[in-house]
Amino acid sequence: MKELMAQFLKSSGLYRGLNTQRIFAAWDEVSGAARFTVKKFFREGRLYITLDSSVVRSQLMFQKDMIMEKINDALSKDDLFTKEGASCRVVTEIILK
Repeated sequence: MKELMAQFLKSSGLYRGLNTQRIFAAWDEVSGAARFTVKKFFREGRLYITLDSSVVRSQLMFQKDMIMEKINDALSKDDLFTKEGASCRVVTEIILK
């Protein structure tokens, strides 16, 4: 059933939108900054995050690499996440605004 679902998502093209939502959910879970996050955008491996707190933004700046690794690890274990290629790293850069 799991394989059929993955095939359906890929053939219908719905997996990209679902993947983006899974990336955003991973950010909320891993960063701990969900309540300070105003806007999220993902394109070509870059996760753009707009925060409403400069204090939280400066704290997260020092943790970007660790957060990125945790997000990629969470996505690799997520059954709903459809991998597009062989790369395990989905998020390659986090940009905080």
